[in-house]
Amino acid sequence: MDIKKVGGLFLVLVVLLGTCFANAPKITKVAPGIWKIRCGEPEKIVPTAYQCYKMKKDALAEMPRIKSAPIDLSNISFKTRTRGCTVDLPLNDTERLFGFGLQINSFDQRGLRKQLITNAYPIGNVGFTHAPVPFYVSTKGYGVYVDTARYVAFYCGSHPKLAEADKNQAANTTEAGDTPADLYKPREINSNVVSVDVPGAQGVDIYVFAGPAMKDAVARYNLFSGGGTLPPMWGLGVKYRCEKDFDAANALRLAKYFREKHLPINMFGLEPMWQTGVYPCSYVWHKEKFPDPDAFISEIIGMNYKLNLWEHVYVRWDSPLYKPLMHLSGDYTVWGGLVPDFTLEKTRNIFGSYHEENLVKKGVTAFKIDECDNSNYAQAKKPWGFPECSEFPSGTDGEQMHNMLGVLYQRTMQEIFDRNNMRTYGDVRASGALAAPYSFTLYSDMYDDEVYMRMGLNASFSGLLWSPEIRQTSSIPDLIRRVQQACFSPQLTFNSWMIDNPPWLQFDRAKNNRNEFLENAEEVENMCREIMRVRMSLIPYLYANFAKYYWQGKPPFRALVMDYTNDTATYNIDDESMVGDSLLFAPFFKGRNKRTVYLPKGNWYCFWTHQKFKGGQEYQIEMGLDKCPVFVKDNSILPIAEPVEYVDKDTMFKLTVYAFGKNPKPITLIEDDGETLDFQKGKYNTVKLTWSNGSGQIARKGPYKGKRYEIIKWVHID
Repeated sequence: MDIKKVGGLFLVLVVLLGTCFANAPKITKVAPGIWKIRCGEPEKIVPTAYQCYKMKKDALAEMPRIKSAPIDLSNISFKTRTRGCTVDLPLNDTERLFGFGLQINSFDQRGLRKQLITNAYPIGNVGFTHAPVPFYVSTKGYGVYVDTARYVAFYCGSHPKLAEADKNQAANTTEAGDTPADLYKPREINSNVVSVDVPGAQGVDIYVFAGPAMKDAVARYNLFSGGGTLPPMWGLGVKYRCEKDFDAANALRLAKYFREKHLPINMFGLEPMWQTGVYPCSYVWHKEKFPDPDAFISEIIGMNYKLNLWEHVYVRWDSPLYKPLMHLSGDYTVWGGLVPDFTLEKTRNIFGSYHEENLVKKGVTAFKIDECDNSNYAQAKKPWGFPECSEFPSGTDGEQMHNMLGVLYQRTMQEIFDRNNMRTYGDVRASGALAAPYSFTLYSDMYDDEVYMRMGLNASFSGLLWSPEIRQTSSIPDLIRRVQQACFSPQLTFNSWMIDNPPWLQFDRAKNNRNEFLENAEEVENMCREIMRVRMSLIPYLYANFAKYYWQGKPPFRALVMDYTNDTATYNIDDESMVGDSLLFAPFFKGRNKRTVYLPKGNWYCFWTHQKFKGGQEYQIEMGLDKCPVFVKDNSILPIAEPVEYVDKDTMFKLTVYAFGKNPKPITLIEDDGETLDFQKGKYNTVKLTWSNGSGQIARKGPYKGKRYEIIKWVHID
């Protein structure tokens, strides 16, 4: 035997085995119910590198104990390729997949390819969206997060590999032969693998989140992100954004009108032209339109409004921020303006400190941050947004920045309020991974109300909040149905940037701006006011459910499949939602007054009439224009407040508490100042409402000295 040859073969074997083990995924348990699988050498510029808030390990430790991973982690395979790397994760035959952020035109994602590219105007259902999140959750009760800022693609059991397809040749064979007519017939060839394609990377970290239930997996992901947000109480009221060119006089005129008409509006928003320049932005008050900004802010605050200002990220050449940020920005501009590198703490501090000193400390309480979602991929002419080949001082490229810009922008603005011990509730047009802790709701330049609903449900799987703002309407019924839809969403917002007068006075844009009002404008205004009052009556209930989002990671607005995963009828319901733990909302679309509503197993009660319905079946629901389908879950306790016109730190809600069913489960309200971050230091009360032995009880516990809730009466519904 040639010893040299044997030694050489042994050396080759050692090298091959070493390479094999070097490429093998490395598994680490990072928190209760959360596993990290490191594949290869991950990039440094990834979403977890820029988390603002730490994982809530204490809350994760209180969740159901999981002894082993929910999927076979050893069955995850990884491979580097010329174009990047791929990871294969197992699926079984029956599980369905949901998530991937603010998806527009698909709900159940099993069998689809989803390519997560930030884009203002999504095309089809391939995954383009202004809030892509590389996280999916399975009906099997687990979630998977891929920590990348790349334009990652997920093949959700859609493309079988050769070895997999070879086991089922029948799936690859036409029934009648190989004629062109047969070949072009749609054929569904399923795979039991999720293939994840990460371009430009030689490795990636995968996080697997256990359940045991689907909602638990989503909660773990949110707690991993830092927990959900608890907005200020006033943020859960009503917001109105005025016409884009309004000056101080017009804005104040409208604000006074709302108070005179007793319209319960809590936040007033200015659109672009409060600034001297907007495309790109100057972030400087327009002196002709707002000659005395401090006096304007003072008068708005004096009428008990919170002020919200529109802006976007691109910095104008005559802005005070231009020179300080010139060398901290990308090498391409947008509309000639700088694109700040918000991955850098120095950049965030410069941008944030300017806003803090000149706007927040003057009385501005929130921002609408626009245009951070990249230009329309379907249009080649006049593109806006920076190219993917952009380079930023941190080493981030344009692709990575596009997928992180919305979250980084939110972090920059959130940090201002955090260091001033203030809560905010703003608007943003792009978001992404690990965004649950940020107090912003997403909005869009798309206006279809059925699409709005699907977007909100998909957002619920990924730590995002979505609000279907009321912006364009075609009729009075369309307007009212849209206001109702917004009422049962994370934020009720009127965006009247195109019209001088409120839409309830005239929905037609041209007529509105000519001051030609509807003959029944007062009647329409009354209907809108009543919907706003419903929203105000729900604030204590919504606040309690947002508190669960903050502490427990449970999304306050969510798809039915998350609560009723064992009910396969919910897998394709993308037009109904759970609003907190106790309410089911099924909006009327396109101004209609009739629709089919599916109620899951159990008893349900009409929110308006308290009529009882048996669940596990569909109903044809018909209502007048003043009502929409809302149902209360059996054995719920629902506090309903007397509506107020605005909420401040001293507002006390007078509650009628409804106890539904034979064994109502307690509900715990949160009592604090509703404005500061003092609750994070334990300065709040829990107010537990229970029903037993035919009567209601209230138990208040905690150090907060104020009082938010007074129980007027209890009502039992059975």
